[in-house]
Amino acid sequence: MHTVKRNERRWFLTLVIIVSISGFSQGMLLPLISIIFETDGISSTLNGLNATGLYIGTLLISPFVEQPLRKFGYKPIIIVGGAIVFISLLMFPLWKHVLFWFILRLLIGIGDHCLHFATQTWLTSSAPEGKLGKSMAIYGLSFGVGFAIGPLMTPLLRISESLPFIVSSILCLFAWSLVFFIHNEHPAVLKGDAKESNSFTRYKLSFKYAWIAFLPPFAYGVLETSLNALFPVYALRLNFDVVFVAFIISAFSIGGIITQVPIGILGDKIGRRKVLLISLITGSLVFGFGSLLEFSEVLIGLVFLVSGMFLGSIFSLGITYMADLTPKELLPTGNLLCGIFFSLGSLIGPFIGGLYLQVVEGISFLIFVSFILLVIFMILLFSGKKMKPLQRKI
Repeated sequence: MHTVKRNERRWFLTLVIIVSISGFSQGMLLPLISIIFETDGISSTLNGLNATGLYIGTLLISPFVEQPLRKFGYKPIIIVGGAIVFISLLMFPLWKHVLFWFILRLLIGIGDHCLHFATQTWLTSSAPEGKLGKSMAIYGLSFGVGFAIGPLMTPLLRISESLPFIVSSILCLFAWSLVFFIHNEHPAVLKGDAKESNSFTRYKLSFKYAWIAFLPPFAYGVLETSLNALFPVYALRLNFDVVFVAFIISAFSIGGIITQVPIGILGDKIGRRKVLLISLITGSLVFGFGSLLEFSEVLIGLVFLVSGMFLGSIFSLGITYMADLTPKELLPTGNLLCGIFFSLGSLIGPFIGGLYLQVVEGISFLIFVSFILLVIFMILLFSGKKMKPLQRKI
């Protein structure tokens, strides 16, 4: 009995470390490359479009990853994804070119999606009943910690442009090596309608059960890329110090770290939908108010910290909400759709946000972020009442 528990702890700890290093790499890449390109005089629109490579990669691999997961299990998918990520990171210093870096970001998107899809599905399928929110909150917390530390690598640019990429690659290699020490498992066998259906029909079934739960990951995708890839550009135009911009971005992730587990537990107790509604409207109001405080770097840092406390959990809340609404045998498909919607949001964020920065003058970039959150809140408020959590089938 003790051996089993010890193995479970090792399994969970390994997944947590993998996700934290993945978060570190993503948190570093978005502001780092944005600052490099802005310094080189590349337009904000092209800068934002380049950031979409990560999420285009996610969308490209999405239709092809579910069947290998069901056939080979979670572990091989994590191994392949991790290898793609650390090799791609190591290749950034080889050639500084917009197209080459776009391709590398696309490959990292493919690898990261394999990692997150496999780990999320593994956790949502194996978490003890009544503790799903807590387990996913710890998962989200580990990603948030990595994501918060990532932007702090940007000051290393003063030493060498290659150094942040090399450090990130070494850390990813370390996390990847831990996967070899855990046992492989497979997702639940398909039953009923899902068993008889093809992938497209399973997407339709999952969408029918839980479409409302895919909106928080979508919102988080817009939020993540807008704040990490484009806010540095906007902040530099406000003459904010580069080092302080890194701390501002990290403040959002730190806010999420502070409240991630308590919010996850609260979701277990009062329901995911209620917590999501509170988080979205509060985040929208905080960013809207923050648009009036751009005369102070310190106050904007506080805005990011407070908004992160409410919004840093909406991705993991969306996944657990999906798991509440979806039969267990469809969880891989549901997790896949969560990843797809996150990627769609992440694609829309840099493109629309970059266009906003280029076209709109005199209106704060934080108003754009506030408006997106308000729209998602309204949809969830008026459309989510009819969707009730169900007992997951085994």
